[in-house]
Amino acid sequence: MAVAGIVAALTQTLVVPLIGELPTMLGTSASNASWVITATLLAAAVTTPVMGRLGDLYGKRRLMLVCSVPLIVGCVVCALAGSLAPMVVGRGLQGMGMGLIPLGISALRDVLPPDRLGPSIALMSSSMGIGGALGLPISAAVAEYASWRVLFWVAAGLGLVVAAFIWRLVPFTPPAAKGRVDVLGALGLGVGLVCLLLGVSKGADWGWASGVTLGLLGAAAVILPAWGWWELRVRDPLVDLRVTARPQVLLTNVASIVVGFSMFAQSLIVIQILQLPGATGYGLGQSMLAAGLWMAPSGLMMMIVSPIGARLSAARGPKVTLIVGSLVMALGYGLSLVLLGSTWGMLIITCVCSVGVGLAYGSMPALIMSAVPRSETGAANSFNTLMRSIGTTVSAAVIGLVLSQLTTDFGGQALPSEAGFRIGMLIGCGAALVAALITMTLPARGPAARTTLHATAPAEPAPEH
Repeated sequence: MAVAGIVAALTQTLVVPLIGELPTMLGTSASNASWVITATLLAAAVTTPVMGRLGDLYGKRRLMLVCSVPLIVGCVVCALAGSLAPMVVGRGLQGMGMGLIPLGISALRDVLPPDRLGPSIALMSSSMGIGGALGLPISAAVAEYASWRVLFWVAAGLGLVVAAFIWRLVPFTPPAAKGRVDVLGALGLGVGLVCLLLGVSKGADWGWASGVTLGLLGAAAVILPAWGWWELRVRDPLVDLRVTARPQVLLTNVASIVVGFSMFAQSLIVIQILQLPGATGYGLGQSMLAAGLWMAPSGLMMMIVSPIGARLSAARGPKVTLIVGSLVMALGYGLSLVLLGSTWGMLIITCVCSVGVGLAYGSMPALIMSAVPRSETGAANSFNTLMRSIGTTVSAAVIGLVLSQLTTDFGGQALPSEAGFRIGMLIGCGAALVAALITMTLPARGPAARTTLHATAPAEPAPEH
């Protein structure tokens, strides 16, 4: 299941090295080509909570197999695409496959013995970062030395392998909940999220004061509260907001938004610094492939640190692990004050930040699952994944705005300035510290609460003290 999560995350970063080439490849403008990224983001955000609820109702293994279908089909559509429209459709289908990760995390609670649960949750949670980090150098190498279509054919093959692994190796997971699918709730959440994320992610292109941007954000401000009102009144809600409002779940989700924001800031900044010309005085002049290779070890660090985080959570509780992870992320950003000018410095920064992300991401599902009934594990984990995605979307908008405002002229071309990059790193540092402070406010829980995940069949979470 960790391999499934890594493959799902890898498909999200396949096109990152191709961003500059997409307009030429697809015969369109740079603005239109950005939909190749946006479509995946929107599809993942809209479908992940729905897949989580369906997993609770019909079995998580079954829904993991369902998620693998659009992932594979999307890769094939992209491999055959010759214009923008089919590429966007294919990328949207790939985004639907991201439900594999929260479904896999939730299924671990049903299929593994207690002594293997903690480390497995930590590894599965880190798969998003691992897949993302490995995807950069792999896709850069293929794009540089072969046809870009090979990327998607390889990804389709990996998707088939993952589906076969799930079919053969993952045990049957029976439905954990009863009820019906909240179709109206799913539509309301989907429309509200599209308005919110589209407004945030495209605001810089369309103008933050434009009618389209303000209209989308205004619609989100109306639709999402109305969706919350509906969820509190319907018999079988898509997301049980009463459970989500419990202090541990609520504060963990808020911390997840901020951690997602902090994590994504350095991803946006480091790759640009590595590839900017050395003549700028702060760029490191690396090729697309070399830049990806410099960033690849950060993903491996997340894999290495995941069992350490699991042991820390078992000994001290996942709250402590999340605090430590946030502080380690802040340390990584702080190192940028002195290490920003060399490739080795960038390697150290990304590795330290990734250690923090690995610790933080591994602890969040444990905090969520120890506070929700077994019947809502899939929906709660999927909602937590959505919170991280919202954080990364807002981070892209904020950091992008900072870098677009603080520029320097280089041969008649406006490039992000060194000051802009440093301010962006400080913003990421501040976000990590805020995440640690939020986590400190989580309610104190006794030893029994720390072992909630290891209970044989908990119907309700342990009481809060």
